[in-house]
Amino acid sequence: MTALQAAPRPGATEGREHRDRLLQGMARAVATKGYADTTIADIVREAGVSRRTFYENFADKAECLTALYESASGNALAVLRGAINRQSDWQAQVEQALSAYFGALACNPVLLRTLFIEILGLGMPGLAARRRANQHLVDLMLEVVNTRTGDQGQRHLPLKPVMAMAVVGGINEMVLQSIEQGRAGALQELVEPAAALLRAAIAAEF
Repeated sequence: MTALQAAPRPGATEGREHRDRLLQGMARAVATKGYADTTIADIVREAGVSRRTFYENFADKAECLTALYESASGNALAVLRGAINRQSDWQAQVEQALSAYFGALACNPVLLRTLFIEILGLGMPGLAARRRANQHLVDLMLEVVNTRTGDQGQRHLPLKPVMAMAVVGGINEMVLQSIEQGRAGALQELVEPAAALLRAAIAAEF
């Protein structure tokens, strides 16, 4: 343990375990019944914890769903970032990252539906959570694309944030369509069109 790391509080590990179980319970309950019909009783039953434990972690089911969304989105972003090889050509970096990102989403179709559909059941708070997640993706896209170099090491004109957000929105719509068509497990087929969308957005900047 370094000087910058605090010692775990008594019960901290157990508290984290309970929180994680509640998030998993929320994902299963929502996948079965939909967000609107899911109750606190459903969540704690799926999680195998008490109602008291639920309220020790979350104020209500909306807060629990938001926490699930943010946790899962953060994990997917970490997978995406970890797949980027800075030694590769930037286009290869993009395709590697997209492949890893779609792979992470496709491995859990239940959670995928929660992330892309059920979060909208929260109304404005859900949209705000989605906006934050999208912004993280935009920031990473700008970081990768705008540090790219040409064949002779020359810098290209930067991709603008508004164009990056348009690409992220387009990718989200591709994923939603796959979910609606029952192809949540086949998201790898989106790598090529998603990469093409990004290339088109970059080309439009010139």
